[in-house]
Amino acid sequence: MSGNNNMEADINPTVVAPLAPIAANERIQALDVVRGFALIGIFLMNVEFFNRVMSGIGEGMPLGLTGLDWFASWFVTYFVQGKFWTIFSMLFGMGFAVMLARAERADRGFIAPYLRRILALAVFGAVHYIFIWQGDILFSYAMAAGALMILLYGKWKPIVLALLVLIGVGFIPYLGNFWGIAGGLAFVSLIALYMRSEKRITMRGLDMPLFSFILLVLGVIAVIAAVVLWALPNGPKEARIPVTIIGSMFIILALLSAKYRDPVELRSLRVGATLYLFMGLSMTIGGAAQYLRPPEPAVPAIVAAPAAAPSSDAKLAIAATPDSAKPAAEGEKPAAKVATKVANQADGKTDAKADARKPDKTDAEKAAEKKAERAKRLEDYRAKNREEEQIFTTGSYFEAVVFRAREFPGKAAGDAGFAMVLIGMFLIGVWFVRSGIMENTGAHLPLFRKLAWYALPLGIGLGLAGSMIAISHVPGDDRDGFQFARGLATLGNLPACLGYMGLVVLMLHSKSVFAKIRVLAPAGRMALTNYLTESLISTFIFYGYALGHWGLSRAWQVVYVAVFFSLQVAFSHWWLARYRYGPLEWVWRAFTYRQIPAMRL
Repeated sequence: MSGNNNMEADINPTVVAPLAPIAANERIQALDVVRGFALIGIFLMNVEFFNRVMSGIGEGMPLGLTGLDWFASWFVTYFVQGKFWTIFSMLFGMGFAVMLARAERADRGFIAPYLRRILALAVFGAVHYIFIWQGDILFSYAMAAGALMILLYGKWKPIVLALLVLIGVGFIPYLGNFWGIAGGLAFVSLIALYMRSEKRITMRGLDMPLFSFILLVLGVIAVIAAVVLWALPNGPKEARIPVTIIGSMFIILALLSAKYRDPVELRSLRVGATLYLFMGLSMTIGGAAQYLRPPEPAVPAIVAAPAAAPSSDAKLAIAATPDSAKPAAEGEKPAAKVATKVANQADGKTDAKADARKPDKTDAEKAAEKKAERAKRLEDYRAKNREEEQIFTTGSYFEAVVFRAREFPGKAAGDAGFAMVLIGMFLIGVWFVRSGIMENTGAHLPLFRKLAWYALPLGIGLGLAGSMIAISHVPGDDRDGFQFARGLATLGNLPACLGYMGLVVLMLHSKSVFAKIRVLAPAGRMALTNYLTESLISTFIFYGYALGHWGLSRAWQVVYVAVFFSLQVAFSHWWLARYRYGPLEWVWRAFTYRQIPAMRL
């Protein structure tokens, strides 16, 4: 969650003012109102996963819903899901830009207090995840905010050194997750070239920025690799389409980035939108390829093993044969004996007359192995879901903490990848502030009107189009079209979140009853406190180690959010009528600026 990351700006320009939190009269009200509005959507999305295992977030709408429960789930899935964490991410970038702009105008240091701010947010997120609820996004924001600082201010030598260290640590047993972090750092460094480096590559008539040249080289390498994969009859078929897509997209991005690099003022917007759309397009194209690809060859139930000429892999034949069909050890038939002999040869138990070379596997045998691997992954997935549900419905608080602590390292490693998407949204938010749009929304109402009238329907429409392909995913079925549908919805989240923001700003500036949306501003000013309070009280209500109301129906979840959030809005008004900051906002600011802000008005 992002508070209004500002510092006092109303100072004597000849005197460097001390670091201090923003004064109330300096706040940008539109940011607070949009933040309060986004809190509603975040809560509507989160409440489902106080009543459902967290992995269900990748399965779409739960199967078997009817009536109001089905409608509530459908509404949240296509009008809320994915639209509001993107708004919050933009707001975080806006807060970053506001804090930076005011520090620049006041000639004050920025990096040190902002790094302290990130550190505090990371602590909030880790505590939230481990001790309260594993749906935390604060730690993800902290990781992305750190990556954003590297992108905008990182120096190349420390970055290269950090990359080498992370890669080296990844070779240590059980620490392979550090390779993912290294990949994220390398990606951020590449984007930094576009944002900050003016170096160009000129050779044999080619003249383009260094960033574009690197993308072009990577794209050409990927395309060549794709051609090789398609040409090899026995090559890994699963890699053909992804490598082709990535290579083609890199070449296209190289050419576009070379052509549309200037003006400098638009770089953050272009990078932000490109990062998000690259992710969305990759999901959509990959999902479409998965959905439309030909079915895999059928796996035979029994692979025959002739006595005179055994098959190339008799062990698979035995494994594929039902137990009821296998002969007893005492009375093995000759064909089975031959199959056993060949199986022993596969284990290295060969005799002098055996052929040392193992024959190539047939397509059917490869398909059987893949099917077995998928079955194992699916069983592991289901076992983990059963464990999670058991812990949060009947387990103790200690068991819940241990489970979340065990999952946290994987969450942290995954955030290194998720940070790339968040950085894109941060940069879009930075552009909205640096361009002056958010500091004077009234002067830019035509833009917000276009966002509300065009971007919002487009974004929602893409998700609804995907719903015609699939609304739920059956784990283990990668051809049900859900990934294709999810890719379309993900693409639509960006224009939808911009459209929602435009709608809120228009309501804020209207002279009708819609202007009362400003009532959400105090809740937005206390976003961190309200967000963590929702998790704390909701886990107490729904989890088995407390009141144990796990499994509240989807329709009643919406009612629960409406009542709970209304109480939060009322409390926020009451609190901010007496105090300057929300309780956790006060702690956050005290740590950021290394001083105790005045609390009471």
